[in-house]
Amino acid sequence: MDLTTPSAPLAASAPTAPLRLAVVIGSNRAQRFGTVIADWFLSRVAERDDFTVDVVDVADHDLPTAHSWDPDAATRAELDRVSPRLAEADAYVVLTPEFNHSFPAALKNLIDWHYSEWQAKPVAFVSYGGISGGLRAVEHLRQVFAELHTVTVRDTVSFQNAGSHFDEDGAHKDPAAADAAAKSLLDQVAWWGRALKDAKSRVPYTG
Repeated sequence: MDLTTPSAPLAASAPTAPLRLAVVIGSNRAQRFGTVIADWFLSRVAERDDFTVDVVDVADHDLPTAHSWDPDAATRAELDRVSPRLAEADAYVVLTPEFNHSFPAALKNLIDWHYSEWQAKPVAFVSYGGISGGLRAVEHLRQVFAELHTVTVRDTVSFQNAGSHFDEDGAHKDPAAADAAAKSLLDQVAWWGRALKDAKSRVPYTG
């Protein structure tokens, strides 16, 4: 005689809200190529249902390079336009070119005007440039973001000699490898974003 009790059916898990992903366009140079990279990357994110996206473009914000603990009214107004958006994000993807073996000054300025907004969140990188594909800029950014208590995602998307990958309409000429790299990056961002968000909901981060 079988005395085992049938197992109760597993309860369906509650739907998970999408993570809020801030995509930071890190160049404000005239005739920049960053918008082509951004359009391609955002099209990859749009295929997923685990993110909602806010695009933070350094070209849209005029923050002074002289930092202050007590900024003037104009600077406060500019910070009010961008700081809440960074604070509300659960994760970040930073798009950066490489300038002189590093990343643009406008991107560093945006980073340095903020601190707590970045903490205990994942940051991933999409880079572009010449022969190095912007990876030297990414390595410098990893050091900067470590100081801000972030978790930088291991995998990157990088474009060596970036202009050669896209046609005159901004479409990627041979997207298979880049699409696969973007998927890997976003999968890792999603994992870290969920893990860190859950951890902070149970124990506030005290860094």
